[in-house]
Amino acid sequence: MVSTRVESSTKWDSRNEERLNMKVYPGRIPAICKEIVEALMSESLIDVLPEMVGEVELDIQSILKEYNRLDREITDRARDIIAERGMPYNQLFKVKTRLAGERGFGIGDDAVDYLSSQVIEMLLHTAHVDEVYGEDHDLRRKMRPVFRRQMAVDSDLDIEVRNKIKNLQEGSSDWEIEYRKVMGQLKETRNLS
Repeated sequence: MVSTRVESSTKWDSRNEERLNMKVYPGRIPAICKEIVEALMSESLIDVLPEMVGEVELDIQSILKEYNRLDREITDRARDIIAERGMPYNQLFKVKTRLAGERGFGIGDDAVDYLSSQVIEMLLHTAHVDEVYGEDHDLRRKMRPVFRRQMAVDSDLDIEVRNKIKNLQEGSSDWEIEYRKVMGQLKETRNLS
């Protein structure tokens, strides 16, 4: 009976860790921003003068760059907590989720809604957008697929990396080092870093 609970808990953690792997790659930020602005303009949800389109894209880029900065900060803090308390590395997801929740920061699946909200807020307040015609839910509906498609790249990379290092014990320091190394190599070859 106890082992069933542990397996169930492990499966829950694995599914959530996959969702945690959604990331905004710095190399993809300009493409994401361009695609979001085009999607919103094509549906006439926002009105932007042609000479201001680049500025709106830069506004969105600043949101995504700040998101990455905060994500790194929270991840680093979670790693510090794990090290300080002598916790196993596989607890990173739980610690990071708790820290993100305390700060009202969206990670994993929540990242898409968090980023969409940030972009909507910017659209309503920037001088670079003439008018926002769409309701929040319409704006989110157009942005979500862009964010999901662009951010899900990491899930595919994660599977590929795990397959390449399956001979190592997950959670060990050797596994962590090799995971980062192989992930870095894959990101570099796919121009994601």
